[in-house]
Formats: sequence, structure tokens, C-alpha cells
Amino acid sequence: MSIKIGIIGAGGMLRYHAAGFKSAGAEIIAVADVNEDAARKVAAREGIANAFGNVGRMLRECPEIDAVSIIVPNKYHAPVALQALAAGKHVFCEKPPALNVREARTMAAAAARKKLTLMFNFNNRARPESFALMEYVKQGQVGRINSAQAKWIRRTGIPGLGGWFTNKALSGGGPLIDLVHMLDLALYFMGYPEPEWVMAQTFNDFITDKNFKGPWGIPDVAKGVTDVESACHGMIKCKTGQVISLQISWAEMVKREEVSVAFQGTKAGGLVQRLFGVDGLDNTATDTCELYVQENGRSVNRSILVQLDDTMGRTRSAANFIHTLEGREAPLNTPDQAVSLMRIIDAAYASARTGRPMKC
Repeated sequence: MSIKIGIIGAGGMLRYHAAGFKSAGAEIIAVADVNEDAARKVAAREGIANAFGNVGRMLRECPEIDAVSIIVPNKYHAPVALQALAAGKHVFCEKPPALNVREARTMAAAAARKKLTLMFNFNNRARPESFALMEYVKQGQVGRINSAQAKWIRRTGIPGLGGWFTNKALSGGGPLIDLVHMLDLALYFMGYPEPEWVMAQTFNDFITDKNFKGPWGIPDVAKGVTDVESACHGMIKCKTGQVISLQISWAEMVKREEVSVAFQGTKAGGLVQRLFGVDGLDNTATDTCELYVQENGRSVNRSILVQLDDTMGRTRSAANFIHTLEGREAPLNTPDQAVSLMRIIDAAYASARTGRPMKC
């Protein structure tokens, strides 16, 4: 019998969630969105039988739902996840886990109490490049990763001015919390060591400049709120002595958009990178996956060939959630890791406010 899914939120990410669930053999039986017309349009497009304008109604009228996916603004990740968990449903939630670590801990505790699966769409862990490099890490060919550089930088990438992305009360922050994927991926390669302190600085130079808008996101809201950063740079020290440098931006004077993690291990270094073209669209991107080793007194750079994935792991990540519920795969992420990540995000924002390193 296939796992039955209800999707909460009819936004652009739904098509990736739906494709991943379907590829894993799950059945999507309902979609809910506060804009019921949007839910109905998506249901018609995806062949979903039921559409609702209210999450509670969906959970009541479709009790056969086993699990939900959550695709809503960041402010609602925690309350909607807690509502679903209370109803006995497994949860697959978009990133970031929550607005802050307090909410993330509440979500993790609720899932543990109910003995339900709680996972997040850290889709870059599911990219073919990440799977390939992680095999080298697991086999011991990289050794201990002492340091890593996590980078997601954009030159013109503000996702709409005045909308929920730029409203801290709704989003939790700007690119630091929005483009959290590379920090998560660096921690993943390193074994998710416990963070100790963070030193970070945020910048907001271009956050209200329409010349720095990206070709994605949501429409501008003329009288909306824009009170988040446009860029963040920082350093994270873990209790193990491992360190990560961080560079994340929506709007920054860089050559082109770059999404990358580089790491330096005691046996090998590595790089997973996507460079976007001038228009910022996936079909102009170039991908790199490399391993750096010393062999027979020579420096050897290995190019690792993997299958192209323009979804950047989004469909594979959703499929992993289904396979996890079925016991066919291990989960690509855990609630404890989500809590650890939010500890770093909270500390980074606190450091930027105070001008001091902050304990996590």
C-alpha cells in the first residue's frame, strides 16, 4: 500500500516535492493553501483529488493521510508542522527548519514524543555531486575535515522587495536563513560537529535597490516591510576544533552567482560547486565535483563525473523522505541536525547585532 501525502502550500516548490513523492511510489491525495483557488489549480495540474483552503480541514477530511509536506513562509513552518504532528502525520518541511532554534527544538521534541519522522528539504545533500563526495568521506579517503568554506553568493538575487522574504517577522532574516543550504552541506560533510561559537557580520547596502532583484521569488509589495540583510560573512568554530567560513548573499558585488562547498581534509580536499550564468537560470549553469589528493609525490585533482540534476537534488530529497518512511533508506537529515543548524543561525544574527563572537 502506497504512502498517502498531503501537501501544504501551493507555491513553486510543490512541483519538486510532488515529482519526488511520485517517483518514490507515494500517492498525493490532497493539497491545502490559504489561497484555495491556487490549491485547486495545482490539484488540477498535478492530478490531486482534493484541494482545501484550510490545513485543519484537510487533516480532518482526509484522515488517511500518512504524511505532509510543508511549503509555506518560514514563520509558519513550526506551527503547521506541530499541527500535523499532533494529528499523527509524518512531516517533510521546507528549509529553514524554523524562525529560530527555540521553534526547531519544539518541533524536534514533538516528533520524538509522537514517534514520527520529521525531515527538512536540505536538497543539496541529495545532489549527485554530494552523494559522490560523501562516499569518499564515508570510505575514509578524505580523513578528518578540518575546515570548510560554505558559499552561496548572488549579485542580483533579492527575491522581491517588501514581500515575506524581506520581512524579518515572516522570514526570520535574509539570505543567511534563506540560502542556508551550503552551510548545512558543509556541516554534513564534516559529520555535523557541535558548534561552539560564531563570529558574523551582516550587510544591508543593496537590500532596497530594485537593480539587485533576482529573476525568481515573489512580486514586490509596494508598502511592504524590508528589514533584513543583503549579505552575511562569518566564521564558525566547532567544539571539535573544526571551522567553517561563511559567505552568503542576495545582493553583493561578485562576478556571478556561486553555490559551493570546499573542504580540506587530512587525506584529501574536495569541492562541489555550481556557477550560474549571467541570467541566473539553471540552464546556463556549470557544475563541478572534484577531489584533491597527493599521490606518489604529486598533486592530483580528480574530476568526479556524475549525472546532471537541474533540480539540485530537490526531487531526490523528497523521494528520500518516502524511502525513509518505508524503511528503504536512511534519512538524509535529522531533527537534531536541524536544531544544531538553527543554533548557528541564531548565534550569527546575535553576533552581527552585538559585534562580538557568540556562543551557540
